[in-house]
Amino acid sequence: MLCTALGIVLGVVVSLYALFELHYFLRMCLCVVSARFLKKRMHILDTGTVLGLCLTNDIDTLLYHMNNARYLREIDFARVDFYERTSLYRTIRSKGGSVVQGATTIRYRRFIRPFTRFTISSRIVYWDNQSIFMEHRFLGGTDGFIHCIALCRQRVMQCSVEDVMATLLKSGISVQSAPKKVPATTTSSTECLEKVESGTGVDTATLSKPDLPPEVAKWLEWNDISSASLRSEC
Repeated sequence: MLCTALGIVLGVVVSLYALFELHYFLRMCLCVVSARFLKKRMHILDTGTVLGLCLTNDIDTLLYHMNNARYLREIDFARVDFYERTSLYRTIRSKGGSVVQGATTIRYRRFIRPFTRFTISSRIVYWDNQSIFMEHRFLGGTDGFIHCIALCRQRVMQCSVEDVMATLLKSGISVQSAPKKVPATTTSSTECLEKVESGTGVDTATLSKPDLPPEVAKWLEWNDISSASLRSEC
């Protein structure tokens, strides 16, 4: 009976791995739990960081550097961490909206070798009424060299991005610049969102919208040209 039960469990696990990328979903759940309950809250204009390690299941067929596709996968986890710690996703959902990935551009500058540690920094560089633009950098664990940089356009639907960002900016709570005596680690996502919506944050100062970076402006121009070209083919 024990062997039969173990065989069934093993069969289920193998089937799940065959049908779904199970470890991806498990890691995503772990990322959400960690960001929501274990990490410090962040202001929406702060820069978030997550640590990474290039393992054998991340490497290319040449076996000496991280596969190019893995960078975008790692950005998924960094983005979720940022969403949770800033309450961005919860704010969008509270206003009846949803968010999807609209576009991505990525530059590779230097290999990340197997068993090498790296840090992904994530921040919002601009937004308009429909989209949020985020920059993600892969930084070397020892020298801080920027191995890779990516720009991502998060398309927000069913609500106004300006309204979402205005709500989050009201908090004026910057974890990175807050005094050390503030017990940020004990603030839950729900409590943080309530402070944002009520305007009762630690600091009532309002941070302003950043200027449109020139590289983002050129990228938007390219996207518009591409969209016009594709529409002409339909």
